[in-house]
Amino acid sequence: MDKLLLSYLRLPQIFDFLSAGSIVIGKDRRLLSMNETARLLTACTEKLPSDRTCREILDASFCGGECLLDKAVEEGRDLLTADVSIAGPDDKKHFLTKIVSPLYDDAQEFAGCIVIVQDHSAFQELMTRVRYEGQRMKNILDHLESGVLTVDRSGYITFFNAAAENMSEFRRADVLGKSCASLFGAEIFDNHLPLGQTVKDGNPRSGREGSICTKGGQRIPVRANYMALKNENGRITGGIATLTDLSLVYQFNSEIKERYTFYDMVGRAPSMQKIFDILPVISESDATVLIEGRTGTGKDILTRVIHNASLRKNRPLVKVNCAALPENLLESEMFGYVKGAFTGADRDKTGRFQEADGGTIFLDEIGDLPLALQAKLLTVLEDKEFYPLGGRKTVKVDVRIISATNVGLEKQVQEKNFREDLFYRLNVMRIELPALRERKEDLPLLIRHILKRLCSKKNLPPKGISQEAMETLLNHDYPGNIRELENILEHAIIISQGKEIEHRHLPLSLRSPLMPEPEKPEEEGRDIKKKSHPPLSPEKEQILSLLKEKGWNRGQTAEALGINRSTLWRKMKKYNILS
Repeated sequence: MDKLLLSYLRLPQIFDFLSAGSIVIGKDRRLLSMNETARLLTACTEKLPSDRTCREILDASFCGGECLLDKAVEEGRDLLTADVSIAGPDDKKHFLTKIVSPLYDDAQEFAGCIVIVQDHSAFQELMTRVRYEGQRMKNILDHLESGVLTVDRSGYITFFNAAAENMSEFRRADVLGKSCASLFGAEIFDNHLPLGQTVKDGNPRSGREGSICTKGGQRIPVRANYMALKNENGRITGGIATLTDLSLVYQFNSEIKERYTFYDMVGRAPSMQKIFDILPVISESDATVLIEGRTGTGKDILTRVIHNASLRKNRPLVKVNCAALPENLLESEMFGYVKGAFTGADRDKTGRFQEADGGTIFLDEIGDLPLALQAKLLTVLEDKEFYPLGGRKTVKVDVRIISATNVGLEKQVQEKNFREDLFYRLNVMRIELPALRERKEDLPLLIRHILKRLCSKKNLPPKGISQEAMETLLNHDYPGNIRELENILEHAIIISQGKEIEHRHLPLSLRSPLMPEPEKPEEEGRDIKKKSHPPLSPEKEQILSLLKEKGWNRGQTAEALGINRSTLWRKMKKYNILS
């Protein structure tokens, strides 16, 4: 069985925990796995894996008249959703939402699909009974797992449940009475959350995929349903939206299928926003891309995001690390060889460029490419063809080239280590990824995003992070950039056994002593000459004095100084005050 399908067969218990059905189907359309929730929702009694196909086992109404899998494969979509109603074992109608995601193997060949099923029957009943002014109904909605918000006819938020708070990071008190368009942005409100349109025309909209922007600036994928709210006279008084966070689905795609999307890139620093603005345009084009950035800044992830948003997303993405292969093997690895090209070449071998035909080739650490191979790469860029090692016939390829380097190629050109003509060929679209220390404002957002992803990957409930641990992470310089931050957080998740990561769970290299060393008392009866010390600055004296007065409680000290804890922590580091 394909290793990709095997990895998905381990997921049923996770989705049972989330009260969601999980069905894994092979490429021959036979059911391989179905968790208990899916069995209850579909009234399936078949023993799996089965020799019968999904069409033979599942009720026809479950497919809703068309096969979403066929549609997703044909359109090259990562996932499709649909709402269906089927008769359950109790003969009652169940309103289900299906999420169908095709699976592909390493060679990008179709390998099957995974179907996620959620039951919205109870909510559908609530939606038919809900009244704009019903306080009891609002209390019920507040306990649903789906995010729920309501607006009046003018688009001002009148209700925001607890799940919506958790999803968006906005507090209810901060959003009530505010314009939904001003909160989420007019473009998102109109195009991604068409609640305003539903209020205007009264037509319900269901299963709409879109996104919302959290308070921290992170874009998260959602699936939403919209319905107009009416009074007893049938007059539209507002609208209601239910939001389901699709982050889990996208995270599984990222981790298991390496189908990274724009949702995997987070940041609100101006340098990152500039990148986000041009990414869709770059992805849709077929232009050559050069990514520059220090080690660990995310060049590999950015490449996958560009590829998966391009027209080549269903074709291979092949990576070549130009610094990892010996120079004498690099040419044969990249361009292949013919039988008899050298001793031991007893057969023809295709190279990475041929493997990437129709797709994208990622040349990492391009600055380490030997000069002799730079000339051959230039030929590929100009003519889309090359000679395999020892070959006499050219091989034509259709590939998009994305290259990356952690050293400035312009400097390499000046030092005659890199061909100028090749540099200009590679430098059609250029993206510079900033070091993490240059985008410190993104740290809280990145920490939460990485924690969520790592916990999901390890099948753990989401973990919080203490203020002290957060302050320590915010004051680190991260010479290893995002990769170092990921390693630190993974270490903390493994060590932490509770719901929250604390200061003591961080790697030892990040931790500082928690209490100052006691001063040694002067010996009585001896005339000891004290060592002279430079006078303390007034600010340091004030901080030390207040710390001692408040029993080294940083929160109370910061409040007394009129600054926040993070500022106090930075000043303590500046003056080498151990705490």
